Amino acid sequence: MKIIILGAGQVGGTVAENLANEANDITVVDLDAERLTNLGDRLDIRTIQGMASFPKVLRQAGVDDADLLVAVTNSDEVNMVACQVAYTLFHTPKRIARIRNAAYLDKEELFNDEAIPIDVIISPEQLVTHYIYRLIEYPGSFQVIDFAEGKAQLVAVKSYYGGALIGQQIQHIKTLLPHIEARIVAIYRNDRPILPNGETIIEVGDIVFFITAKSNVQLIISLLRRAELANKKIVIAGGGNIGERLAEVIESRYQVKIIEHNLSRCKELSERLNTSIILQGSVSDKDLLVEENISEADVFLALTNDDEANIMSSLLAKQLGAKKVMTIVNNPAYVDLIQANTIDIAIHPQSITIGSLLTHVRRGDMVSVHSLHQGVAEAIEAIAHGDEHSSKVVGRTVERVALPPGAIIGAIVRGDEVIIAHDDTLIQSEDHIVLLVVDKKYISDVERLFEVNIGFF
Repeated sequence: MKIIILGAGQVGGTVAENLANEANDITVVDLDAERLTNLGDRLDIRTIQGMASFPKVLRQAGVDDADLLVAVTNSDEVNMVACQVAYTLFHTPKRIARIRNAAYLDKEELFNDEAIPIDVIISPEQLVTHYIYRLIEYPGSFQVIDFAEGKAQLVAVKSYYGGALIGQQIQHIKTLLPHIEARIVAIYRNDRPILPNGETIIEVGDIVFFITAKSNVQLIISLLRRAELANKKIVIAGGGNIGERLAEVIESRYQVKIIEHNLSRCKELSERLNTSIILQGSVSDKDLLVEENISEADVFLALTNDDEANIMSSLLAKQLGAKKVMTIVNNPAYVDLIQANTIDIAIHPQSITIGSLLTHVRRGDMVSVHSLHQGVAEAIEAIAHGDEHSSKVVGRTVERVALPPGAIIGAIVRGDEVIIAHDDTLIQSEDHIVLLVVDKKYISDVERLFEVNIGFF
C-alpha cells in the first residue's frame, strides 16, 4: 500500500515505524528537516520537507497515486486542508486526519465529502480518555480493550499474591467459576510471551491477558489478585484537554478533584464541569497534596503535557499514600522504566492512537486493532465474510484455521452472544473474531486469512 504521512512528530513517527515494517511504501512530509532526517536514518521510507497542505508538496510526495493519506501534523487546520486538497485535486481514495480541538469534533456534519472530506477522524484525547476510564472502572486492571462495541473485553492484569489462581493451572478456572466463560490468551513472564494451555501455571508477577464477556471481567480479575474496593476518589493532575474530558465522563460516578496551575484555565474548568472540585496550584506541590488528603485518593492521574512533571507528581503522590497512580508518558523510553517501579500504570498516548490508525490500514475487514505490551503484540477484531469455499475461516472449526505462530483466537462475537473459542468452535459468516498476535511480523498472515476470494460477491 502506498501511504503518505503528514507530520513527523511522535504520532507520525510511530505510524511510519509501524507501517514501514509491514512492507508498505511510505512517504513522510514535515517542515522540520531534523525530524525527517532522524526518521529517514532509521526507516526505509521517503521524506519530503515542506508544508503538508500545499498541493505542490503533496504532489512531490506522490499523492497522485497514493492509496491513503494520514494527516497527523500538530495543526488541526493543516490536517483538514490537506485532506481537502488531496480529495479535490488528487482524488486520494482514503483520508485519515487527527483532529484534537473539541470545537471541531462537536460538529459531525463538518466531515463529509460535501464539506471537509475526511473519512476517518482520530482524536487522541478521546481515545486516551476512554482508555483511562476503563482502567478506573476495573480496579486491578492493567489494560482494558473493548471488542464488538463492548460486548467482549480483553483485559490485562498483573497477578499478585492472594489471587485464587496464583500457583494453579489455568484449567482450574472452570472449578472456581464453573458457570463463567473466559479464556486466558497470553501471559508475559519476565517480558517474554507465553501462549498458555490448560496446564500452564500462573505465577506471581505474570501479566495475564484474558478475554470474556464484559459482565465477567471483575470476577476474573479477582482470581488473579486480591479483590480491590471500587474506586471512589479520583485526583487529576492537569486540567488540559484530557483532564477535562475525563472529568466530564466520570464526575457523575466519582468524587473528582483537578489540580491545574493556570488560573484562567481553572476558571474555565469550574464553569464547564458540574461537580468536580478545581484546585489552582502545582501538581508537584507537596503541601497542596497533603492539604487535599492525597492519602485518601483511590487513583491519582498525572495528565499534564510534561513527562517530567507527570512522573515527579506521581512519585510524590504515591509516597504520600495514593493507592494507585497512573501517568501519561509521551517518551516511550520512560514507559518500562517507570512502570517497573513505583508508578502503577504508564499510559503512552501514541501506542493508543496507533491502534486506531492501524484499523484502517489493515487488509481484510478489520473492525479494530489495538497495540499491546508497548507495541510488541496486537489484538485484532476481524469480521469473517464469505462461505467455506471463498473464505479461509468460515465453515471451519478454530483448530482447522491456519493461524500463524503466536496467534490465537480468543473469542467470537455472534450477534449479542460472546462465545469463548475452543478447538471445536465453528466459525460462521459475519462472526466477529477476536485474535491476539504476540509477534507482529505475522500480522500480514492474519490479514490474509480474512480476505475473501475474488469469486465471492
